[in-house]
Amino acid sequence: MSRLWRSTLPMTLGIMGLLGFNLVDAAFVSHLGTAPLAAQSFTFPLTFLIIGVQVGMGIAIAAIVSRTLGAEDEARARRLGGVVLLGSGVLMALLMLLLWVIRVPAFELLGANATEMTLIEVYWGPSLIASWLGAMAYVLYSLFRAHGDTRLPGEMMLLTSVFNLVLDPLLIFGAGPLPGFGLAGAAWATVLSFGAGLAITAFKLSRRDWMEYRGLWAEWQASRRQLAGIAIPAILCQMMPALSAMLVTAIVAGLGQTEVAAWGIASRLETFSLIVVLALTMSLPPWLGRCYGAGRWQEIRRLMNLAARVVVIWQLVLGIIAAVLATPLAYVLVGSDEVSAALAVLLPWMLPSYSFLGICMLVVSAANALGWPLRATALSFVRLFICFMPAVWLGAHLDGLRGVAIGSAIGNLLAGVAAWRVYRQALGDRGKSVRRHAYVATT
Repeated sequence: MSRLWRSTLPMTLGIMGLLGFNLVDAAFVSHLGTAPLAAQSFTFPLTFLIIGVQVGMGIAIAAIVSRTLGAEDEARARRLGGVVLLGSGVLMALLMLLLWVIRVPAFELLGANATEMTLIEVYWGPSLIASWLGAMAYVLYSLFRAHGDTRLPGEMMLLTSVFNLVLDPLLIFGAGPLPGFGLAGAAWATVLSFGAGLAITAFKLSRRDWMEYRGLWAEWQASRRQLAGIAIPAILCQMMPALSAMLVTAIVAGLGQTEVAAWGIASRLETFSLIVVLALTMSLPPWLGRCYGAGRWQEIRRLMNLAARVVVIWQLVLGIIAAVLATPLAYVLVGSDEVSAALAVLLPWMLPSYSFLGICMLVVSAANALGWPLRATALSFVRLFICFMPAVWLGAHLDGLRGVAIGSAIGNLLAGVAAWRVYRQALGDRGKSVRRHAYVATT
Protein backbone atom coordinates (compact mmCIF):
# COMPACT_ATOMS: atom_id res chain seq x y z
CA MET A 1 0.00 0.00 0.00
CA SER A 2 2.77 2.43 0.93
CA ARG A 3 4.57 1.85 -2.38
CA LEU A 4 1.39 2.45 -4.36
CA TRP A 5 0.64 5.60 -2.35
CA ARG A 6 4.17 6.99 -2.78
CA SER A 7 3.98 6.36 -6.52
CA THR A 8 0.47 7.78 -6.97
CA LEU A 9 0.43 10.79 -4.62
CA PRO A 10 2.74 13.05 -6.71
CA MET A 11 0.71 12.30 -9.84
CA THR A 12 -2.54 12.93 -7.96
CA LEU A 13 -1.38 16.37 -6.86
CA GLY A 14 -0.08 17.16 -10.33
CA ILE A 15 -3.25 16.10 -12.09
CA MET A 16 -5.33 17.94 -9.50
CA GLY A 17 -3.46 21.10 -10.40
CA LEU A 18 -3.58 20.47 -14.15
CA LEU A 19 -7.28 19.64 -14.30
CA GLY A 20 -8.04 22.24 -11.67
CA PHE A 21 -6.73 25.00 -13.90
CA ASN A 22 -8.84 23.65 -16.77
CA LEU A 23 -11.87 23.91 -14.54
CA VAL A 24 -10.87 27.37 -13.37
CA ASP A 25 -10.26 28.31 -17.00
CA ALA A 26 -13.86 27.41 -17.86
CA ALA A 27 -15.10 29.25 -14.77
CA PHE A 28 -13.32 32.45 -15.86
CA VAL A 29 -14.70 32.11 -19.39
CA SER A 30 -18.23 31.71 -18.00
CA HIS A 31 -18.01 35.34 -16.80
CA LEU A 32 -17.67 36.44 -20.44
CA GLY A 33 -21.18 35.12 -21.11
CA THR A 34 -23.02 32.01 -22.24
CA ALA A 35 -21.91 32.31 -25.90
CA PRO A 36 -18.13 32.25 -25.17
CA LEU A 37 -18.61 29.38 -22.72
CA ALA A 38 -20.65 27.44 -25.29
CA ALA A 39 -18.01 28.19 -27.97
CA GLN A 40 -15.28 26.85 -25.70
CA SER A 41 -17.43 23.80 -24.91
CA PHE A 42 -17.64 22.97 -28.63
CA THR A 43 -13.83 22.72 -28.74
CA PHE A 44 -13.68 20.17 -25.90
CA PRO A 45 -14.38 17.07 -28.06
CA LEU A 46 -11.49 17.89 -30.42
CA THR A 47 -9.31 18.77 -27.44
CA PHE A 48 -10.19 15.36 -25.99
CA LEU A 49 -9.08 13.85 -29.30
CA ILE A 50 -5.67 15.49 -28.94
CA ILE A 51 -5.41 14.42 -25.32
CA GLY A 52 -6.43 10.91 -26.30
CA VAL A 53 -3.61 10.62 -28.82
CA GLN A 54 -1.03 11.97 -26.39
CA VAL A 55 -2.25 9.75 -23.54
CA GLY A 56 -2.21 6.73 -25.85
CA MET A 57 1.37 7.49 -26.80
CA GLY A 58 2.21 8.00 -23.13
CA ILE A 59 0.77 4.59 -22.27
CA ALA A 60 2.84 2.98 -25.03
CA ILE A 61 5.99 4.81 -23.97
CA ALA A 62 5.58 3.90 -20.31
CA ALA A 63 4.74 0.27 -21.14
CA ILE A 64 7.55 -0.50 -23.56
CA VAL A 65 10.28 1.41 -21.73
CA SER A 66 9.29 -0.01 -18.32
CA ARG A 67 9.21 -3.56 -19.75
CA THR A 68 12.66 -3.02 -21.26
CA LEU A 69 13.96 -1.78 -17.92
CA GLY A 70 12.30 -4.75 -16.19
CA ALA A 71 14.29 -6.99 -18.54
CA GLU A 72 17.45 -5.02 -17.51
CA ASP A 73 18.22 -3.72 -21.01
CA GLU A 74 19.01 -0.10 -20.16
CA ALA A 75 20.85 0.67 -23.42
CA ARG A 76 17.77 -0.18 -25.46
CA ALA A 77 15.57 1.80 -23.08
CA ARG A 78 17.69 4.90 -23.81
CA ARG A 79 17.37 4.40 -27.56
CA LEU A 80 13.62 3.91 -27.24
CA GLY A 81 13.46 7.22 -25.39
CA GLY A 82 14.97 9.02 -28.37
CA VAL A 83 12.71 7.22 -30.86
CA VAL A 84 9.47 8.03 -29.07
CA LEU A 85 10.40 11.66 -28.42
CA LEU A 86 11.16 12.47 -32.06
CA GLY A 87 8.28 10.40 -33.41
CA SER A 88 5.77 11.93 -31.02
CA GLY A 89 6.79 15.47 -31.96
CA VAL A 90 6.21 14.85 -35.66
CA LEU A 91 2.94 12.95 -35.15
CA MET A 92 1.42 15.59 -32.88
CA ALA A 93 2.45 18.43 -35.22
CA LEU A 94 0.67 16.70 -38.12
CA LEU A 95 -2.43 16.20 -35.98
CA MET A 96 -2.54 19.90 -35.03
CA LEU A 97 -2.23 20.90 -38.68
CA LEU A 98 -5.09 18.59 -39.66
CA LEU A 99 -7.36 19.92 -36.90
CA TRP A 100 -6.70 23.48 -38.03
CA VAL A 101 -7.52 22.68 -41.66
CA ILE A 102 -10.84 20.95 -40.85
CA ARG A 103 -11.92 23.37 -38.12
CA VAL A 104 -14.91 24.94 -39.92
CA PRO A 105 -16.72 21.74 -41.06
CA ALA A 106 -15.84 19.99 -37.81
CA PHE A 107 -17.38 22.61 -35.51
CA GLU A 108 -20.38 23.14 -37.79
CA LEU A 109 -20.98 19.39 -37.67
CA LEU A 110 -20.95 19.56 -33.87
CA GLY A 111 -23.71 22.18 -34.02
CA ALA A 112 -21.89 25.51 -33.54
CA ASN A 113 -23.80 28.52 -34.92
CA ALA A 114 -22.34 31.58 -36.68
CA THR A 115 -21.78 33.56 -33.44
CA GLU A 116 -20.02 30.63 -31.79
CA MET A 117 -17.92 30.00 -34.91
CA THR A 118 -16.64 33.59 -34.79
CA LEU A 119 -15.52 33.06 -31.19
CA ILE A 120 -14.03 29.65 -31.93
CA GLU A 121 -11.97 31.07 -34.82
CA VAL A 122 -9.89 33.33 -32.54
CA TYR A 123 -9.57 30.65 -29.83
CA TRP A 124 -8.71 27.50 -31.79
CA GLY A 125 -5.35 28.60 -33.26
CA PRO A 126 -3.55 29.34 -29.97
CA SER A 127 -5.35 26.38 -28.41
CA LEU A 128 -3.70 24.04 -30.94
CA ILE A 129 -0.28 25.54 -30.19
CA ALA A 130 -0.91 24.96 -26.49
CA SER A 131 -1.98 21.39 -27.21
CA TRP A 132 1.26 20.57 -29.05
CA LEU A 133 3.34 22.00 -26.21
CA GLY A 134 1.28 20.10 -23.66
CA ALA A 135 1.57 16.87 -25.62
CA MET A 136 5.35 17.09 -25.79
CA ALA A 137 5.53 17.81 -22.09
CA TYR A 138 3.35 14.75 -21.50
CA VAL A 139 5.72 12.57 -23.55
CA LEU A 140 8.58 13.68 -21.31
CA TYR A 141 6.47 13.00 -18.23
CA SER A 142 5.87 9.47 -19.55
CA LEU A 143 9.60 8.86 -19.82
CA PHE A 144 10.06 9.94 -16.21
CA ARG A 145 7.21 7.65 -15.12
CA ALA A 146 8.67 4.72 -17.06
CA HIS A 147 11.89 5.17 -15.08
CA GLY A 148 9.96 5.17 -11.81
CA ASP A 149 10.00 8.93 -11.20
CA THR A 150 6.43 10.15 -10.64
CA ARG A 151 7.50 13.06 -8.46
CA LEU A 152 8.81 15.38 -11.16
CA PRO A 153 5.81 14.94 -13.54
CA GLY A 154 3.49 15.66 -10.63
CA GLU A 155 5.43 18.75 -9.62
CA MET A 156 5.53 20.06 -13.18
CA MET A 157 1.81 19.59 -13.74
CA LEU A 158 1.15 21.45 -10.52
CA LEU A 159 3.56 24.22 -11.51
CA THR A 160 1.98 24.72 -14.95
CA SER A 161 -1.43 24.94 -13.29
CA VAL A 162 -0.17 27.73 -11.05
CA PHE A 163 1.23 29.58 -14.08
CA ASN A 164 -2.10 29.27 -15.84
CA LEU A 165 -4.09 30.35 -12.78
CA VAL A 166 -2.07 33.56 -12.59
CA LEU A 167 -2.14 34.26 -16.33
CA ASP A 168 -5.80 33.43 -16.99
CA PRO A 169 -7.48 36.52 -15.47
CA LEU A 170 -4.72 38.80 -16.76
CA LEU A 171 -5.05 37.68 -20.38
CA ILE A 172 -8.82 37.13 -20.40
CA PHE A 173 -9.92 40.35 -18.66
CA GLY A 174 -6.77 42.50 -18.73
CA ALA A 175 -5.18 44.48 -15.91
CA GLY A 176 -4.04 48.11 -15.95
CA PRO A 177 -2.40 48.89 -19.30
CA LEU A 178 -2.62 45.22 -20.35
CA PRO A 179 -5.72 44.72 -22.54
CA GLY A 180 -7.98 41.72 -22.13
CA PHE A 181 -8.13 39.22 -25.00
CA GLY A 182 -11.38 37.56 -23.97
CA LEU A 183 -11.78 33.91 -24.93
CA ALA A 184 -8.48 33.90 -26.86
CA GLY A 185 -6.70 35.03 -23.68
CA ALA A 186 -7.54 31.70 -22.04
CA ALA A 187 -5.76 29.86 -24.87
CA TRP A 188 -2.69 32.12 -24.78
CA ALA A 189 -2.40 31.64 -21.01
CA THR A 190 -2.23 27.89 -21.64
CA VAL A 191 0.41 28.38 -24.36
CA LEU A 192 2.68 30.23 -21.96
CA SER A 193 2.07 27.76 -19.12
CA PHE A 194 2.69 24.61 -21.16
CA GLY A 195 5.68 26.22 -22.85
CA ALA A 196 7.28 26.93 -19.49
CA GLY A 197 6.51 23.41 -18.25
CA LEU A 198 8.02 21.82 -21.37
CA ALA A 199 11.19 23.90 -21.15
CA ILE A 200 11.78 23.05 -17.49
CA THR A 201 11.05 19.34 -17.97
CA ALA A 202 13.36 19.15 -21.01
CA PHE A 203 16.14 20.73 -18.96
CA LYS A 204 15.60 18.19 -16.16
CA LEU A 205 15.64 15.32 -18.68
CA SER A 206 18.91 16.55 -20.16
CA ARG A 207 20.54 15.91 -16.78
CA ARG A 208 19.46 12.23 -16.77
CA ASP A 209 21.09 9.41 -18.71
CA TRP A 210 17.79 8.23 -20.17
CA MET A 211 18.09 9.27 -23.81
CA GLU A 212 20.27 8.08 -26.67
CA TYR A 213 20.19 9.55 -30.18
CA ARG A 214 22.74 7.24 -31.81
CA GLY A 215 21.37 4.22 -33.63
CA LEU A 216 17.81 5.55 -33.63
CA TRP A 217 17.00 4.36 -37.15
CA ALA A 218 18.15 0.83 -36.36
CA GLU A 219 16.17 0.90 -33.11
CA TRP A 220 13.10 2.14 -34.96
CA GLN A 221 13.43 -0.70 -37.49
CA ALA A 222 13.77 -3.23 -34.67
CA SER A 223 11.04 -1.83 -32.41
CA ARG A 224 8.39 -0.39 -34.71
CA ARG A 225 6.20 -3.48 -34.64
CA GLN A 226 6.30 -3.66 -30.86
CA LEU A 227 5.68 0.09 -30.55
CA ALA A 228 2.82 -0.02 -33.03
CA GLY A 229 1.34 -3.07 -31.31
CA ILE A 230 1.02 -1.10 -28.08
CA ALA A 231 0.62 2.46 -29.35
CA ILE A 232 -2.08 1.94 -32.00
CA PRO A 233 -4.55 0.10 -29.72
CA ALA A 234 -3.78 2.53 -26.89
CA ILE A 235 -4.38 5.56 -29.14
CA LEU A 236 -7.57 4.00 -30.49
CA CYS A 237 -8.71 3.42 -26.91
CA GLN A 238 -8.06 7.06 -26.08
CA MET A 239 -9.55 8.42 -29.32
CA MET A 240 -12.85 6.67 -28.81
CA PRO A 241 -13.78 8.93 -25.85
CA ALA A 242 -13.15 11.92 -28.11
CA LEU A 243 -15.49 10.52 -30.75
CA SER A 244 -18.05 9.79 -28.06
CA ALA A 245 -17.66 13.34 -26.72
CA MET A 246 -18.33 14.72 -30.20
CA LEU A 247 -21.51 12.68 -30.53
CA VAL A 248 -22.74 13.62 -27.05
CA THR A 249 -22.00 17.30 -27.73
CA ALA A 250 -24.06 17.07 -30.91
CA ILE A 251 -26.91 15.47 -28.95
CA VAL A 252 -26.77 18.11 -26.22
CA ALA A 253 -26.50 20.91 -28.81
CA GLY A 254 -29.98 19.94 -29.95
CA LEU A 255 -31.25 20.85 -26.48
CA GLY A 256 -29.91 24.44 -26.57
CA GLN A 257 -26.91 26.72 -26.00
CA THR A 258 -27.36 26.73 -22.20
CA GLU A 259 -27.29 22.94 -22.11
CA VAL A 260 -24.09 22.85 -24.22
CA ALA A 261 -22.41 25.30 -21.85
CA ALA A 262 -23.48 23.26 -18.81
CA TRP A 263 -22.28 20.03 -20.44
CA GLY A 264 -18.90 21.64 -21.13
CA ILE A 265 -18.48 22.54 -17.46
CA ALA A 266 -19.64 19.07 -16.41
CA SER A 267 -17.03 17.51 -18.72
CA ARG A 268 -14.28 19.55 -17.09
CA LEU A 269 -15.61 18.67 -13.64
CA GLU A 270 -15.68 14.98 -14.59
CA THR A 271 -11.97 14.88 -15.36
CA PHE A 272 -11.18 16.88 -12.22
CA SER A 273 -13.22 14.54 -10.02
CA LEU A 274 -11.34 11.55 -11.51
CA ILE A 275 -7.91 12.81 -10.45
CA VAL A 276 -7.10 9.79 -8.29
CA VAL A 277 -8.13 7.42 -11.07
CA LEU A 278 -6.11 9.35 -13.65
CA ALA A 279 -3.10 9.36 -11.33
CA LEU A 280 -3.39 5.59 -10.90
CA THR A 281 -3.64 5.08 -14.67
CA MET A 282 -0.34 6.96 -14.99
CA SER A 283 1.58 5.61 -11.99
CA LEU A 284 0.39 1.98 -12.02
CA PRO A 285 1.17 0.85 -15.63
CA PRO A 286 4.97 1.33 -15.41
CA TRP A 287 4.93 -0.69 -12.19
CA LEU A 288 2.72 -3.35 -13.76
CA GLY A 289 4.98 -3.35 -16.82
CA ARG A 290 8.01 -4.17 -14.72
CA CYS A 291 6.11 -6.93 -12.92
CA TYR A 292 4.98 -8.26 -16.32
CA GLY A 293 8.56 -8.23 -17.62
CA ALA A 294 9.73 -10.13 -14.51
CA GLY A 295 6.74 -12.54 -14.45
CA ARG A 296 5.49 -11.40 -11.02
CA TRP A 297 1.77 -12.10 -11.54
CA GLN A 298 0.93 -12.36 -7.84
CA GLU A 299 2.10 -8.78 -7.33
CA ILE A 300 0.06 -7.68 -10.33
CA ARG A 301 -3.07 -9.27 -8.84
CA ARG A 302 -2.55 -7.60 -5.46
CA LEU A 303 -1.84 -4.19 -6.96
CA MET A 304 -4.95 -4.27 -9.12
CA ASN A 305 -7.20 -5.36 -6.25
CA LEU A 306 -5.82 -2.58 -4.06
CA ALA A 307 -6.16 0.04 -6.79
CA ALA A 308 -9.77 -1.03 -7.48
CA ARG A 309 -10.72 -0.67 -3.80
CA VAL A 310 -9.17 2.80 -3.69
CA VAL A 311 -11.04 3.86 -6.83
CA VAL A 312 -14.47 2.62 -5.70
CA ILE A 313 -14.30 4.03 -2.18
CA TRP A 314 -12.81 7.39 -3.18
CA GLN A 315 -15.14 8.03 -6.10
CA LEU A 316 -18.28 6.99 -4.22
CA VAL A 317 -17.53 9.22 -1.25
CA LEU A 318 -16.54 12.16 -3.48
CA GLY A 319 -19.53 11.62 -5.77
CA ILE A 320 -22.08 11.48 -2.96
CA ILE A 321 -20.70 14.64 -1.35
CA ALA A 322 -20.69 16.49 -4.68
CA ALA A 323 -24.20 15.28 -5.46
CA VAL A 324 -25.54 16.59 -2.15
CA LEU A 325 -23.85 19.95 -2.76
CA ALA A 326 -24.70 20.05 -6.48
CA THR A 327 -26.70 23.30 -6.48
CA PRO A 328 -24.25 25.50 -4.50
CA LEU A 329 -21.31 23.91 -6.34
CA ALA A 330 -22.87 24.75 -9.71
CA TYR A 331 -23.38 28.39 -8.71
CA VAL A 332 -19.77 28.66 -7.50
CA LEU A 333 -18.41 27.28 -10.79
CA VAL A 334 -20.57 29.24 -13.25
CA GLY A 335 -21.38 32.93 -13.48
CA SER A 336 -24.67 32.44 -15.38
CA ASP A 337 -27.82 31.52 -13.45
CA GLU A 338 -29.27 29.55 -16.37
CA VAL A 339 -26.11 27.52 -16.91
CA SER A 340 -25.76 26.95 -13.15
CA ALA A 341 -29.30 25.55 -12.96
CA ALA A 342 -28.59 23.22 -15.89
CA LEU A 343 -25.31 22.08 -14.32
CA ALA A 344 -27.10 21.32 -11.04
CA VAL A 345 -29.32 18.90 -12.99
CA LEU A 346 -26.30 16.96 -14.28
CA LEU A 347 -24.14 16.61 -11.18
CA PRO A 348 -26.26 14.46 -8.81
CA TRP A 349 -26.52 11.67 -11.38
CA MET A 350 -23.13 11.80 -13.03
CA LEU A 351 -20.64 12.21 -10.19
CA PRO A 352 -21.47 9.09 -8.09
CA SER A 353 -21.30 6.91 -11.22
CA TYR A 354 -17.64 7.76 -11.71
CA SER A 355 -16.69 4.98 -9.27
CA PHE A 356 -17.69 2.50 -12.00
CA LEU A 357 -16.17 4.62 -14.76
CA GLY A 358 -12.95 4.67 -12.73
CA ILE A 359 -12.83 0.87 -12.62
CA CYS A 360 -13.18 0.71 -16.40
CA MET A 361 -10.41 3.30 -16.89
CA LEU A 362 -8.13 1.40 -14.49
CA VAL A 363 -8.65 -1.91 -16.31
CA VAL A 364 -8.09 -0.37 -19.76
CA SER A 365 -4.84 1.25 -18.61
CA ALA A 366 -3.63 -1.95 -16.93
CA ALA A 367 -4.51 -4.07 -19.97
CA ASN A 368 -2.08 -2.12 -22.14
CA ALA A 369 0.71 -2.61 -19.60
CA LEU A 370 -0.04 -6.34 -19.25
CA GLY A 371 0.13 -7.17 -22.94
CA TRP A 372 -3.62 -7.18 -23.62
CA PRO A 373 -3.97 -4.20 -26.02
CA LEU A 374 -6.82 -5.73 -28.01
CA ARG A 375 -8.84 -6.30 -24.84
CA ALA A 376 -8.22 -2.67 -23.86
CA THR A 377 -9.47 -1.49 -27.25
CA ALA A 378 -12.54 -3.73 -27.09
CA LEU A 379 -13.34 -2.52 -23.56
CA SER A 380 -13.13 1.11 -24.62
CA PHE A 381 -15.46 0.43 -27.53
CA VAL A 382 -17.98 -1.42 -25.37
CA ARG A 383 -17.93 1.29 -22.69
CA LEU A 384 -18.58 4.13 -25.08
CA PHE A 385 -20.65 2.73 -27.91
CA ILE A 386 -22.52 -0.16 -26.28
CA CYS A 387 -23.02 1.11 -22.73
CA PHE A 388 -22.68 4.92 -22.75
CA MET A 389 -23.85 6.39 -26.05
CA PRO A 390 -27.13 4.48 -26.42
CA ALA A 391 -28.10 5.31 -22.83
CA VAL A 392 -27.33 9.02 -23.31
CA TRP A 393 -29.18 9.20 -26.64
CA LEU A 394 -32.25 7.48 -25.20
CA GLY A 395 -32.15 9.65 -22.08
CA ALA A 396 -31.99 12.85 -24.13
CA HIS A 397 -35.05 11.82 -26.13
CA LEU A 398 -37.05 10.76 -23.07
CA ASP A 399 -36.18 13.47 -20.53
CA GLY A 400 -33.92 16.14 -22.04
CA LEU A 401 -30.86 17.15 -20.02
CA ARG A 402 -31.90 15.12 -16.97
CA GLY A 403 -32.21 12.10 -19.23
CA VAL A 404 -28.67 12.73 -20.50
CA ALA A 405 -27.41 12.71 -16.90
CA ILE A 406 -29.28 9.51 -15.98
CA GLY A 407 -28.20 7.81 -19.19
CA SER A 408 -24.54 8.64 -18.61
CA ALA A 409 -24.75 7.23 -15.07
CA ILE A 410 -26.29 3.97 -16.30
CA GLY A 411 -23.64 3.71 -19.02
CA ASN A 412 -20.82 4.16 -16.49
CA LEU A 413 -22.32 1.51 -14.21
CA LEU A 414 -22.57 -1.07 -17.00
CA ALA A 415 -19.04 -0.29 -18.25
CA GLY A 416 -17.43 -0.71 -14.82
CA VAL A 417 -19.06 -4.09 -14.19
CA ALA A 418 -18.15 -5.35 -17.67
CA ALA A 419 -14.53 -4.17 -17.41
CA TRP A 420 -13.85 -5.91 -14.11
CA ARG A 421 -15.32 -9.17 -15.40
CA VAL A 422 -13.10 -9.00 -18.48
CA TYR A 423 -10.02 -8.32 -16.32
CA ARG A 424 -10.73 -11.27 -14.03
CA GLN A 425 -11.24 -13.60 -16.99
CA ALA A 426 -8.04 -12.41 -18.70
CA LEU A 427 -5.98 -12.84 -15.53
CA GLY A 428 -7.31 -16.35 -14.95
CA ASP A 429 -5.37 -18.36 -12.38
CA ARG A 430 -2.05 -16.59 -12.82
CA GLY A 431 -0.56 -15.55 -9.50
CA LYS A 432 -2.99 -17.50 -7.30
CA SER A 433 -0.50 -20.16 -6.26
CA VAL A 434 1.77 -17.72 -4.42
CA ARG A 435 1.02 -17.29 -0.73
CA ARG A 436 -0.26 -13.91 0.46
CA HIS A 437 2.72 -13.21 2.73
CA ALA A 438 5.08 -13.42 -0.25
CA TYR A 439 3.63 -10.20 -1.59
CA VAL A 440 3.75 -8.52 1.80
CA ALA A 441 7.43 -9.32 2.03
CA THR A 442 8.12 -7.54 -1.26
CA THR A 443 6.54 -4.31 0.04
